[in-house]
Amino acid sequence: MHYRGLPLRGQSRHPSATAFDETDMTFELSRYLARIGHAAESPSPAALARLQAAQLRAIPFENIDPFLGILPDLAPEVLGAKLIDQGRGGYCLELNALLGQALAALGYVARPVLGRVRMGAARGGPRAHLANVVHFGRRRFLADTGFGGPAPEAPVEIARATPVTDRLGRFRIRRDRGAGEWVLERAVPEGWFALYGFDGATVTEADRIAANFFCARHPGAPFPNHLMLNRVTGRGRVSLFDRRLTTADGARDLAGPDDLAATLCDNFALPANAALAGRLWRRLDPLANAA
Repeated sequence: MHYRGLPLRGQSRHPSATAFDETDMTFELSRYLARIGHAAESPSPAALARLQAAQLRAIPFENIDPFLGILPDLAPEVLGAKLIDQGRGGYCLELNALLGQALAALGYVARPVLGRVRMGAARGGPRAHLANVVHFGRRRFLADTGFGGPAPEAPVEIARATPVTDRLGRFRIRRDRGAGEWVLERAVPEGWFALYGFDGATVTEADRIAANFFCARHPGAPFPNHLMLNRVTGRGRVSLFDRRLTTADGARDLAGPDDLAATLCDNFALPANAALAGRLWRRLDPLANAA
C-alpha cells in the first residue's frame, strides 16, 4: 500500500506535498534559526549540542492538539506553520521531525529512529517515539528534542564507554542485545532508569503515520488523556501535567483558566490565547472530578 501524500481523516494536504522528507525544499532554515534564536554553525558534536539546546528552550513539548482530539498533521509545511510561524510546540513526532529537517539543511549526516518508551520497564511499548541519530564518522549521537521530562538537554553519544552529565542529569546509552536495542538511561538514586530503547530499523512514512495515530488516538496512550507540557529554561525544566505545574521553585495546582492561560504564555513561551486555555480547562474538568 502506498502512503505518500495520503491524508488521514481530519488532515489536509496538498497533493504535491512530500510528507516526512527531512530534505523537503519548503523548509526555510533562516525562519527556523530565527524561531530558536540560534545562528548556523558548521556540523560538529559541540554545534549539535548547541542546536538541540536552542530548540529545547524555544519550542516546548506540548500535546494540546491530541488532548483536544486533533490528530497532528506531520506534513513539513504544516509543521513549519505550526511550530515556527504560529509559535506553537508539539510532541516528539513533530519536534524531532522539525529537528531532522534542520539537521539536513545544516549539512549533518542524520537519520530518524523510532523508540519504544520504557520509563523504567524492562521492555518498551510500540515503536512510537521519534528521535534522530547523527553521525560524525564512526561516532554517533542520539539527538532528541521531543521526549520531555527526564530527557537530557544535550545529545548523548551512542556506544560511549562512560556516562555523560549535563545540566539536567547524568545519562548513558547501553546495548540491550536481548531486545535488539540501544537504551537511553538516566541516573536516579535507585540506579539507572530506562527511558526508551531504539533500534536501527529504517523509519518509513507508514511507520510515522502509524506512530502518530497511536500516540494521538489510542485510548491507552497518555496524549489524548492528559495535558502535558515541558520546556527547558535557564533554570532547568518546567513542566505541566494536567493542572499540576512544576518549576525550579516547586509545584502547585493551577487555579483556573486564566491561570492556565498565563502559564502557557509565561512558562512555556506559547502565544497568549485565552480561548484555547478555556477549552483546555473544560477538558481538564472531568479529569479533576474523576481523581
